[in-house]
Amino acid sequence: MLQRSRNTAVIAALLAGIMATPVVAESPVTNQELTDPSAIRVLLAADLETTLSSQMNGTLGELNVTLGKQVKKDAVLAQLNCQEAQARAKVAAAELTMAKQNLSAKQNLRKLDAVGDLEVAIASTEVQKADGARLMAQAQSGYCVVKAPFAGRVAKIHVKAYQTVSAGAPLFDLVSDGALKVRLNVPSTRLPTLREDMPLEVSIYETGKTYTAHITAINARVDAVAQTVELEARLDAEHPDLIAGMSGIARFPA
Repeated sequence: MLQRSRNTAVIAALLAGIMATPVVAESPVTNQELTDPSAIRVLLAADLETTLSSQMNGTLGELNVTLGKQVKKDAVLAQLNCQEAQARAKVAAAELTMAKQNLSAKQNLRKLDAVGDLEVAIASTEVQKADGARLMAQAQSGYCVVKAPFAGRVAKIHVKAYQTVSAGAPLFDLVSDGALKVRLNVPSTRLPTLREDMPLEVSIYETGKTYTAHITAINARVDAVAQTVELEARLDAEHPDLIAGMSGIARFPA
């Protein structure tokens, strides 16, 4: 009985010691920002980035691009059904021809004093009007083809092949190739020390590498709430392993 009491006391003492020892959990955070006060969050962005929209109502044909595909400037990305627009362009061209013929006839009659100057002037105005309608119809026909305004990559496709779209509907997101921009916000207290072409080092989380860059633009206004100023920098070289949207930290030289 005495031995059992001793064992119980020993177990109780051990449990008390375990409960008194603090449990320390391993932190999964490895972000360098937590250990480096000089690190500043950055985001990579393309030099040019845009959303291409439909400029007319119509039905798409086959899409000539896929997600992430690299395209050249003026490459045809998609084409809409252009039969109606082409028909309007033919009508406008025919009306222009008829207006020119009418003007020519009026001018010949004017030489014979069969009509007055007013009739000739009205016929000339009709030619200008018909020519304007023809140019407008040609411009609308050009809306049928969606071209890349610059060389880059397709970042998002908003539509499907053979889908009917309305004017203004987004079609593709396009980001440019070339050296990426670096966007960052630094404390406004550092504004007196900042200047364009100032070098900095950018460490990207996704690649685990560090790249050199330099400041290209400093915002003319300080964010009064966050007390920061926005900067733009550009990487000193093109790196195929980097794409827009990656993030990391930047450090300025001491």
